Amino acid sequence: MRKVITSLLLLLVCTAASLAAGTRWESVNAPGRMTMMTERNAEGSDQVEVGVSEGYIYVTCQRPTTIKVFTILGQLISQETLQPGTHRLRMVSKGIYILKTADVTRRVTI
Repeated sequence: MRKVITSLLLLLVCTAASLAAGTRWESVNAPGRMTMMTERNAEGSDQVEVGVSEGYIYVTCQRPTTIKVFTILGQLISQETLQPGTHRLRMVSKGIYILKTADVTRRVTI
């Protein structure tokens, strides 16, 4: 039983490491045909746009913004401060992720 539990823990650690290995945000031109979900602050100005396409999470922000990406279980996958513009993050695994900024919390499905 102890070997089974150890094997499962090792598998979880390896999975987490493989998820974290490919999680770097890169700057891109605005994606073409994709629906972006726009969040507005109290003044009505756009803060963050989030979209998903072909295994990538796209984020467009108007000012420097810290973005955190979590698994549905709450494990932090990526945390980075993005400069204004459009950025994308390649998601290695399909699933449900939580994207958090100072103003926005968004669930995305890959």
